[in-house]
Amino acid sequence: MNSFLQRVSDAFSGMFGSRAGGSDPDRGPWTRVLLGLLAVFLLLQLALAWYWSREPAPLWVNWQHQGQPAATGYATTDTLIAVANTLLHKPGGYLSNDIGPPGVVLDNIPNWEFGVLVQIRDLSRVLRNDYSRSQTQSLEDPDLAESEPAFNFDSESWILPATERKYGQAIKDLEAYHERLLSGGQPEAHFYARADNLREWLAVVEKRLGDLSQRLSSSVGQRRVNTDLAGDPSADTSGPQPDDVKVKTPWLQIDDVFYEARGGAWALVQFLRAAEYDFQNVLEDKNARVSLRQIIRELEASQAPMRSPMVLNGKGFGMFPNHSLVMASYLSRANSAVINLRELLDQG
Repeated sequence: MNSFLQRVSDAFSGMFGSRAGGSDPDRGPWTRVLLGLLAVFLLLQLALAWYWSREPAPLWVNWQHQGQPAATGYATTDTLIAVANTLLHKPGGYLSNDIGPPGVVLDNIPNWEFGVLVQIRDLSRVLRNDYSRSQTQSLEDPDLAESEPAFNFDSESWILPATERKYGQAIKDLEAYHERLLSGGQPEAHFYARADNLREWLAVVEKRLGDLSQRLSSSVGQRRVNTDLAGDPSADTSGPQPDDVKVKTPWLQIDDVFYEARGGAWALVQFLRAAEYDFQNVLEDKNARVSLRQIIRELEASQAPMRSPMVLNGKGFGMFPNHSLVMASYLSRANSAVINLRELLDQG
């Protein structure tokens, strides 16, 4: 036993290039090799983390097929497929369900992915329930009926099945609908570019932007007047409501909300550009195209490159910037423009 303990002691001391009586020249080089390999591994992980954390560039909205204007709905469906493919196949792939380095330690891009995913889910639901149906009693498209629930699968599942597999199948179903939209295959695919259908989607966009704006603005914390029941004297709720409500986004979640908003705004820019093509007749009839472009302009401004290595959370009028408040400003203006656009579409 003493001999075994002595060998173990010699092995550990040799890894660090020394023994009780002095240095061991035979084991010193191995220690340097191991430390060098460790340093190379860490540098490689840092390089991958930097590369994988880069946000994708805006996509080109395709509204033509074989050099000619494509069928109505082509731009929206093609853009939805392109955004979903970007989510899965950008540098590093889909990171939200990673369990290995460096993806498991990354934080910003997984939240960016979730923001994009929320917009994909919202548009795929509207595409299934509104855009592809002429009325409430009409049959839903079989491919869209498969695609929409697949996008709502758990975003962090890494096995049995992996999230990428479910979302990949959802994209294939969208591509099948997309192909039938062009070719007129059976069952025939439809896309109804009507003002009421566009309003349905914009109503969801309005709520998403409002939620993100509130959470971003809460980075500094403040007390707000409770307006939950305002405007309806007969309104009631399940329990007593205070007159003032204190709202504040936890400090450790500020960058999460910021990058979720960045991802959501990035996806919305692509979808709104596609809607400008597919709903061009509706927008021109309502003289509302300029209103749609103003929404796109505000959301594009929210995608300006980050010049800071981290999301700063200074006071509103303090010495240091507050990136959350800047982002909230762009999203709030975009939200106001969405409300105005919905009112225009609602007019006869």
